Amino acid sequence: MAGKIKITLTKSPIGASPKQKKVVEALGLKKMHHSVVLDDTPAARGAVAKVPHLLTVEEV
Repeated sequence: MAGKIKITLTKSPIGASPKQKKVVEALGLKKMHHSVVLDDTPAARGAVAKVPHLLTVEEV
C-alpha cells in the first residue's frame, strides 16, 4: 500500500513558465498555501520534481 504525501504551494507560480504552471494546476493546487494530499506514486513524485522550488512536500 502506497503512503500519502501532502503537497503545499509555498511560492507563487506567477513568474514560472507556462509548463510549470500547468504542472502546479495538474497537482490540484489553486492558491498560495493551498494543500492537497495525494498517493505517493511515481507520477506524483515526478510532477513534484518538476517544480520543487514552488512546493513543500511532507510525508503523511
